[in-house]
Amino acid sequence: MTCASCVLRVEKAIASAPGVASANVNLATERATVQFSGSPDTQAVLKAIERAGYEPKLTTQEFGVEGMTCASCVARVERALKAVPGVVDAAVKLATERATVRSASGAVPMAALEAAVQKAGYEVRQLQQATTVDDAHDYRAKEITKLLIFSVVLTLPLFLLEMGSHFIPGFHELIMETIGRQNNLYLQFVLASIVLFGPGLRFFEKGVPNLWRWTPGMNSLVVLGTTAAWLYSVVATFAPHLLPAGTANVYYEAAAVIVTLILLGRFLEARAKGQTSHAIKRLIGLQAKTADVLRKGEFLETEIADVIVGDVIRIRPGEKVPVDGVIADGSSFVDESMITGEPVPVEKGIGSEVVGGTINKTGSFTFKATKVGGDTLLAQIIKMVEDAQGSKLPIQALVDKVTSWFVPAVIMAAVVTFGAWYLFGPSPALSFALVNAVAVLIIACPCAMGLATPTSIMVGTGRAAELGILFRKGEALQSLREADVIALDKTGTLTRGRPELTDLIVRDGYFENDVLALVASVEALSEHPIAEAIVAAAKAKAPSLQSVTDFKATPGFGIEGKAGGRKILVGADRTLERAGIDLSDFADSAATLGDEGKSPLYAAIDGQLMAIIGVSDPIKETSPAAIKALHGLGLKVAMITGDNRRTANAIASQLGIDEVVAEVLPEGKVDAVKRLRSGGRKVAFIGDGINDAPALTAADVGLAVGTGTDIAIESADVVLMSGDPNGVPKAIALSKATIRNIKQNLFWAFAYNVSLIPVGAGVLYPVNGTLMSPIFAAAAMATSSVFVLGNALRLRTAQS
Repeated sequence: MTCASCVLRVEKAIASAPGVASANVNLATERATVQFSGSPDTQAVLKAIERAGYEPKLTTQEFGVEGMTCASCVARVERALKAVPGVVDAAVKLATERATVRSASGAVPMAALEAAVQKAGYEVRQLQQATTVDDAHDYRAKEITKLLIFSVVLTLPLFLLEMGSHFIPGFHELIMETIGRQNNLYLQFVLASIVLFGPGLRFFEKGVPNLWRWTPGMNSLVVLGTTAAWLYSVVATFAPHLLPAGTANVYYEAAAVIVTLILLGRFLEARAKGQTSHAIKRLIGLQAKTADVLRKGEFLETEIADVIVGDVIRIRPGEKVPVDGVIADGSSFVDESMITGEPVPVEKGIGSEVVGGTINKTGSFTFKATKVGGDTLLAQIIKMVEDAQGSKLPIQALVDKVTSWFVPAVIMAAVVTFGAWYLFGPSPALSFALVNAVAVLIIACPCAMGLATPTSIMVGTGRAAELGILFRKGEALQSLREADVIALDKTGTLTRGRPELTDLIVRDGYFENDVLALVASVEALSEHPIAEAIVAAAKAKAPSLQSVTDFKATPGFGIEGKAGGRKILVGADRTLERAGIDLSDFADSAATLGDEGKSPLYAAIDGQLMAIIGVSDPIKETSPAAIKALHGLGLKVAMITGDNRRTANAIASQLGIDEVVAEVLPEGKVDAVKRLRSGGRKVAFIGDGINDAPALTAADVGLAVGTGTDIAIESADVVLMSGDPNGVPKAIALSKATIRNIKQNLFWAFAYNVSLIPVGAGVLYPVNGTLMSPIFAAAAMATSSVFVLGNALRLRTAQS
């Protein structure tokens, strides 16, 4: 595929295949994403792509198979693999116990192949993760380089033979005296023909079939333009009497230079496209190649593809952690900046999780592998980035509408140009008509239109990944910039999510430690962060905890149970009020705690109010700067919390938050998001991605604040890898920068064609005698694509 017309053609071809619900084709990544309404028929899709004149790219997957003993086993496994939908071919070797499967890229999950082997009665020894650098653009650059060099070597002397007399004194006389005019034309014919049907054959292979199908694209325009110039020159060389007097001119150099310049543009495109996948290559480069795995009592260097879940792996200072796992022995500090963006190494000990791709600093440890291959965090990140890069934004619909008629309109414009110059142009009219028609065909190639959006998406999402921001859905790139209100969950997003017990005030006649011991005994059965804070304080101060019966937890209200023969109830004010317990004795204390930004909880024993508990969840050090940055982007900031209003207002005042939605139960966050959307405002909700899943889905854009290892958050559109809320303004700024970049690209692509097609047609000739040579048209066309790619690459430094 070379332009936006190709994209539309492939999409229509795939959509016509049986069972296809929708198809999305991306020019920059050269990938098609297909959704089926029923059972997937990948073969039908591949054939549809081939009928449209394109070649589907196949990928190769390798894995080991255990249990094969003879040729019959090999045949059985091959049959099982070939029966998997989407598999094009499968080969199994008994000697190496390896299976090689060829399938449409991304069409066959590894798990499906593994299941087929197991169903046939064999076991998969290892499943190699197919996260290798996609070097298609690098390969294409190398391929085009050879063609370009060959074309340049032949085009330079051809250009010199025809145009040398214009800038080298006496050159024309030299040619006439040595080889003569006719031999000069014969030599130009030979050189131009080799260029046109040698390096330029790639344009004919795609362009001619598309012309026959009445579905012309960029290659078709190049074919029409260069062939017209070449055929006219052939007639002028071998049968000049067939042309009107004074029009027997040759344009061999134009045909050859057009091919050479477009190849140069394709070369620069391929190189630039390779740079757009810089982020993916960098992420893949983080993967370790080998691991020291415990095998038969000793640690052996093992290929990463052969590591399986449960393996014990040794890590020494300075080494990369090869896969995800849990430390079994030893301790160290690990640099997790590639995951969280946090530069400070994290202390790790027995039981701590480690992530593949991170770097061990000082100590040494062994760990047990828990996730390998495609299940590792790094592999998930790479997959997320690849999916986002291949997505199509709503803004692309404009490009699709225009390009659906653009190329046919260009051909019509070229025909009209030819006719106008032939009928009304000066002498020699035929020459003028040919040159201007060819210029229109060449200059109007819609390459830049097809590249304008996908290249910006690739670079923008890649740059975001480097900053610890994962756009799970490419559409979020466009919708995030449109947000008016940023709503943040308090606990774990603006605060550390690790509350601390700060105050315990008991009624007269009761001992603080006794009350704390009873409350903590019940709280010990709760998983809430506040419960953990109370239990931690009790273990530090009070006697041992007691056994609890009749435990009950009500989300959003509190907990209750029996400890030491007494009935304990702990919760917010609404909890005790619902139980009919009067809170007036602690009204002043509650007001004081609220004003200090602490959350007041109450404890009742045997139906009597006994204590008020002050709990504080410290604000993250980076939260004030994040709120300030959001205000700097012109956005309103809201906080959604279950705290009582006095506490919530105190925290909001410290942070400078504009709106507060307090005393919200977990199931009420969705309603809170809907209220914030009043007046047509767009709301982006930021939460921890677990308890806030419904609100993340309900918002216009959901951003999940990850904690490094917890990134598989299906309900969010964007995942912020670290717990730093500063990732929110960074994500919004990147969204704005990417969409701004796309609009710049689209403006350039459209403005370029709209302005230069008339120039190519010769509208300026009556005014100042200006005509555009087809050679300059080719140079301008190539320049437009390179400009769009270069502009997209500027996003690599965004937020740096």
